[in-house]
Amino acid sequence: MINIDNLTVAFSATPLFSNVSYVINDRDRVALVGKNGAGKSTMLKIICGEISPTGGRVNIPKDVTIGYLPQVMKLSDDTTVREETAKAFHELFTLKDKMASLEHEMNVRTDYETESFHELVQEYTNTEELLRMMGGEHYHAELERTLLGLGFSRKDLDRPTKEFSGGWRMRIELAKILLRKPDMLLLDEPTNHLDIESITWLEQFLATSKAALMLISHDRAFINAVANRTIEITCGQIYDYKVSYNEYLVLRKERREQQLKAYENQQREIAVAEDFISRFRYKPTKSNQVQSRIKMLNKMQIIEVDEEDTSSLRLKFPPASRSGDYPVICEEVSKSYGDQVIFSGVNMTIERGQKVAFVGKNGEGKSTLVKAILGEISYGGTLKLGHGIQIGYFAQNQAQLLDDNLTVYDTIDYVATGAIRTRIPALLGAFMFGGEASEKLVKVLSGGERTRLAMIKLLLEPANLLILDEPTNHLDLQSKDVLKEALLAFDGTVILVSHDRDFLDGLADDIYEFGEGKVKRHIGGIYEFLRTKAAEQTGINDIGTILHAEKQLKDSYDGKLSTSPTGGTIPTAASVSGNQTDSTSNQQTTSKVFVDTKTSKEGMTLSYAEQKEQQKKLRKLQRAVDKAEGQIAKREADIAILEKKMLTEQGMNDPDLFKQHGILKQQLEEDMKGWEKAASDLEKGQL
Repeated sequence: MINIDNLTVAFSATPLFSNVSYVINDRDRVALVGKNGAGKSTMLKIICGEISPTGGRVNIPKDVTIGYLPQVMKLSDDTTVREETAKAFHELFTLKDKMASLEHEMNVRTDYETESFHELVQEYTNTEELLRMMGGEHYHAELERTLLGLGFSRKDLDRPTKEFSGGWRMRIELAKILLRKPDMLLLDEPTNHLDIESITWLEQFLATSKAALMLISHDRAFINAVANRTIEITCGQIYDYKVSYNEYLVLRKERREQQLKAYENQQREIAVAEDFISRFRYKPTKSNQVQSRIKMLNKMQIIEVDEEDTSSLRLKFPPASRSGDYPVICEEVSKSYGDQVIFSGVNMTIERGQKVAFVGKNGEGKSTLVKAILGEISYGGTLKLGHGIQIGYFAQNQAQLLDDNLTVYDTIDYVATGAIRTRIPALLGAFMFGGEASEKLVKVLSGGERTRLAMIKLLLEPANLLILDEPTNHLDLQSKDVLKEALLAFDGTVILVSHDRDFLDGLADDIYEFGEGKVKRHIGGIYEFLRTKAAEQTGINDIGTILHAEKQLKDSYDGKLSTSPTGGTIPTAASVSGNQTDSTSNQQTTSKVFVDTKTSKEGMTLSYAEQKEQQKKLRKLQRAVDKAEGQIAKREADIAILEKKMLTEQGMNDPDLFKQHGILKQQLEEDMKGWEKAASDLEKGQL
C-alpha cells in the first residue's frame, strides 16, 4: 500500500538514517522501535508529508488516506466536545449540504421531462446512496461510542473543549482520527494521555480495525496487544521483523550476538593487517603486500554493533534515614472544588517499604491526592505523614519545568551542592549525557532525554518516600526497565501514579483505584486488579473460573488479551514474577476485592446481598452493551466487504448488491439504536 524507497534523512553531517526501504501492506500493524533520537517520529512525519526527506521518496497511492497523531499537537478550538469531534465527518456534512441543494433545485424546477432534470435526479440518487454508504444516519452513535471508549462521560460531550486539559483534548483529536477511518494510521505515543481502561479500549479498537497501522509507543503491553510486525531503527538502518514485539526481542538478541562475533572477527583481521603494515612499511621487498593491505583496510566496511541503550545507565536511589512505620495515613480525607466532589471518605494506610499504585481514569483525583500528601492543597478529613518522612517528588510535568535555555550540565550544577558538584560529569555520564551531550541546551532534548535529566535532579537529595506521577512518559522501553529495577531495589516507600501496566507489573503490590468520587484498595498487583475488573464486566463470579483465568495469565508472557471461558476478555500478564499465589490466597484476595461497601442514591448503606444483586444487574447491562458493540462491528465488516464489491465495474451494475447493501444499512441502524439504549441503561444503572 505504501512504499518507502531509499529514504535518507540528514540534519547534520551524520545521517539519521540512509537508503531505507520497506513496504507497509494492508492490515499491517507495525511497531516502530529504537532508542530515543533514532528517528522514529521523523519517520512518521515523512510518511504523512509533514517534512521532506533528504533523499529517496515515499510512494502513496492517491486514494490512500492517512490519519496522523503527533506526540505534541497545537490545539486551538472553541467548541463543545461533541461539535469538535463531529468535524471528523466533514465529508458527510458536505454531502448532506449537497443533497439539500439538489433537493431544493428539484423542488423549484418544473422541466420534469428534460434530460438535464433526469441527470439531476440521478445525481441526487447517487449522492443519497453515497451518504448512506458513509453512515450518514448513525454517525451520532458512532461518535458517542468512540468518545465514551476514550474515557469521556456523556455529560462531558456538551462541555466546551476549553474546560479540558491538554491530555483530554488530545483524546478528542485521537477520536477524530479514528472516526475518519483512514486507510493508514500513524500514532506517535497515543497512550501518553490515556488511562488503563481507555488504553484497553484502544487496543481492542486497533486490533479489529481494517486500517494499516504504524505505531510508536513505550508501553510494552500495548505494543504486544496491537502490533504484528516490528521495525527497528538503529545505526542509521532498519531491521524489519514480521513478528510481535516480544518475539522481536528474542530475534534481536540473536542478531546482536551474531553482529558482535562478526565485529570481533573483523577487528582481529584489522589488527593483523595493521600490524603487518607497521612492521613492513619501509621494506621495499614487502611494499606490494603493504599497499594491498592498506587498500583492503580503506575499502573495508566497518561492522557496527547495535548499541544497548542501557549499557551505561545505572540508576540507584540514594539511601535515606529510616522513616516511621506508616509514612502516609488518610482518615476520611475528601476534596471538592465548589460543588464538584473529587473524592470523599478516603481511608488509606501505607506502610514503610510498600510500593503502591494509584490508578483510574484521568481527572478522578489521583494527582489531587498526591498534592494533598505534599501539602500543596487544602482538604477535608485527616492526613498524617509518618515520623522522619523525606519526600522525593517527580511531577507529571517535571520534564517541562526544566529551563530550556540552560545546558544539561548547568541544569544539574545549579541545584547540586557540596561534594556532589565534583561528581557531576560522572553522574551525567551514567545517564548517557557524557562528553559533548552535557553541553546540549535543554530545549533541543527529546522528551525522553528531558525526563532522564529531571530524574537526575530527583536523585540529588535523599528521600525515603518517593512519589512519582507518570514517571515513564517519554521514557524509552530500556530506560523504563532501568527505572523499574532501581525502584525494586529501593528500600523506602513508593507511591506511583501510572497507567503503564508492564511497568507496574511486579513493582506495585497494592492498587488504589480512583473513580466515582471513591478510592478503593485492591490487594495484589496490576494484573490481579485488571482481572477483577474484567470479571466484574463479564460476569465471572466463581472461584474455579477465576483460578483458570489466573493460570492463563501466568502461562502467558506476551501481554495480550486472552479469551475467557465466558467469552469475555481477560488481560494477561506481561510478567508473572511476584504474582504466583495458591488457591487459598486467591480466594482471600478475590473476596477482599469483590466485597466493597457501596451507598445507594438515598444514602443508605447497601447490604452484601444487595451489592451482589446490584453487581449482577450491572454485569447483565454491560454484557448487553458488549453484545451490541460486537453486532455493530460484525455488521460494519459485512458492509465494508459489500462496498468493496460495489466499487468494482461488475458490482456497480449489480442491483442485487445495492439492495443487499440497503438491507444491511437498515440493520446497522437498528443495531445502533440497540446500542444507544443498552449504553443508556448501563449509565443509569451506574448512577
